[in-house]
Amino acid sequence: MIYSCASDIGKVRKNNEDYCKGEIVQTDFGSIGIFALADGMGGHKKGEVASKLAVENIICFLKENLLQHNNIKIDYVDDIIKQAYNNVNSIIYEKSKSSEEFEGMGTTLTTAILYKNNLYVANVGDSRCYLLSRYEFSKVTIDHSVVEELVRAHIITEEEAKNHPRRNHITRAMGTDEMVIVDIFKYKIDKGDKVLLASDGLTGFVDDKTIKEIVEKRESVELLAQELIDQANDIAGKDNISVILVEDK
Repeated sequence: MIYSCASDIGKVRKNNEDYCKGEIVQTDFGSIGIFALADGMGGHKKGEVASKLAVENIICFLKENLLQHNNIKIDYVDDIIKQAYNNVNSIIYEKSKSSEEFEGMGTTLTTAILYKNNLYVANVGDSRCYLLSRYEFSKVTIDHSVVEELVRAHIITEEEAKNHPRRNHITRAMGTDEMVIVDIFKYKIDKGDKVLLASDGLTGFVDDKTIKEIVEKRESVELLAQELIDQANDIAGKDNISVILVEDK
């Protein structure tokens, strides 16, 4: 597999509260990719702290617990993901309680694990994961947001959600409460499929049709990741924009 991880401050914000990272680990049983993206919140650089804590610690925990003695414990991936998210949530929560400087900080956290023909996705917040397969382009995750609940209740449309006054209000985040509930999704993937993780700096301004048209191009993941960021900046640039694009080779 190959991937590109890119983040941009956008045209308005004074600092970048997004953070993303990926690692591909080679083992005797094949390679495993672990990718994580977070969009921090809290202001005054608290969001920067929360998002970096989330991504660095989730990747570290998953590497330590999924990979042991060159063996991949893929049969226990659900439990390990839940443990990882609870562990990271506690780290951020305790940090937020450690001083007034960090009070009220939190972050979204979307994680993807690729192993052989399996994709595992975990999500808290409104950062998204998409899958482009040879069959379709689909949104894997469900946003934990006020507008998503309104859309799913058929109170507003997807189009109305983009300009709704509460479009930035999320209903679930890492580090804001002592406990966290994580959504986990599983998919089978084929060679050539692409996985996209994105913050709402992209998805809040670029529609899914345009995202699909860019991701399905036969260009390098680096070029496509940058094109997604450029598109978001061209349309608005009102938020930080982060993407991870992975292609299963």
